[in-house]
Amino acid sequence: MPDARHVVLVHGAWHGAWCWAPLQAELDRRGIPSHAIDLPGHGASVRPLGGLHHDAGHVTDTLDHLGLDDVVLVGHSYGGAVITEAGVGRPDLAHLVYIAAFALDAGESVNGALRSFERQSVALAAAVQMQDDGTTTLDLDLAASALYGACSPQAIKAALRRLSPQPIATMTESVEGSARDHISSSYLRCLRDEAVHPDHQAVMAARCDEQIDIDTDHSPFLSATDLVADHLERIACS
Repeated sequence: MPDARHVVLVHGAWHGAWCWAPLQAELDRRGIPSHAIDLPGHGASVRPLGGLHHDAGHVTDTLDHLGLDDVVLVGHSYGGAVITEAGVGRPDLAHLVYIAAFALDAGESVNGALRSFERQSVALAAAVQMQDDGTTTLDLDLAASALYGACSPQAIKAALRRLSPQPIATMTESVEGSARDHISSSYLRCLRDEAVHPDHQAVMAARCDEQIDIDTDHSPFLSATDLVADHLERIACS
């Protein structure tokens, strides 16, 4: 069997590379190399927070640093917008994977996409708190069910304590292009998601080459780790 492709993981809003740790451990057990990126200002990153283009630039810089060919680039939630922008024009990417993520079209922003979709209610909306410094934070009591509804109590407790502020500019800046124009893509739609509505995910999944439905919450890397690893293994080894 040929060596598996490297998997590069990009987290969503308020999170950090830490959220991928259980999935990376499972990929390790399967012999699949992976790299999780801290977007600027998140997790252990000491870089300043910025907007979508700032985050996408960091991902492209990281890909350049890794110097790999044939990469599987994965984005969760807001991270989908990041990989859509970061992957434009890159010959070193083999496949894009969107996990409950924003598979945006050129000229779209996260907020713009949400406004264009049929209005749906999700629990996350009530958890978001606007701050005077141009960021948002989350009410942790409300965020628990919105983000981690199918996760263990221990995983929820650990995750909530590591959430960090998210710049509003990440949601309002538009992607300038779409890497899906030249890279194959898969979408993992989470059917019990209370952060990005499954109906909205279905619209964005239709923009990808493959849709896979998972009966879990917004954070399947924690709640359905083996299942996500199954799909990534299939893609990385194909």
